[in-house]
Amino acid sequence: MDSDMTFSIIKPDAVSRGYTGQILSRITDSGFAIAALRMLWLTRQQAEDFYSVHRERGFYKGLVEFMSSGPVIVTVLRKANAVEEFRRLIGSTDPAKAEKGTIRADFATDVQKNAVHGSDSPENARREASFFFPAIEIF
Repeated sequence: MDSDMTFSIIKPDAVSRGYTGQILSRITDSGFAIAALRMLWLTRQQAEDFYSVHRERGFYKGLVEFMSSGPVIVTVLRKANAVEEFRRLIGSTDPAKAEKGTIRADFATDVQKNAVHGSDSPENARREASFFFPAIEIF
């Protein structure tokens, strides 16, 4: 995976509220190409493993419970400066502080139920994508 790729999760809150199509449209309308996509329901163990870097933080247990509470959509996205551009598209982690017109401003309800995850660096994008997709499945 190169620097023109990033990783994203449409979180359980957005999936359960029926926002998957609108969010994917926003992503592709913003010039991102979908290089890989899968819908799945994380087990508690998978959520613990994926978020293990946060194990010592106070929000870890709640995050694991939330992320294993329903289906998610995981994607690898391609665009020039993908990480930076996607983080601009999704907005601040806190939807109350997110810029108007961003995905989180429009679809999130709070800091945890903030509709989407986006990698914060090319290195983390590679690590996160490889958790869900073998290289042969990323186009």
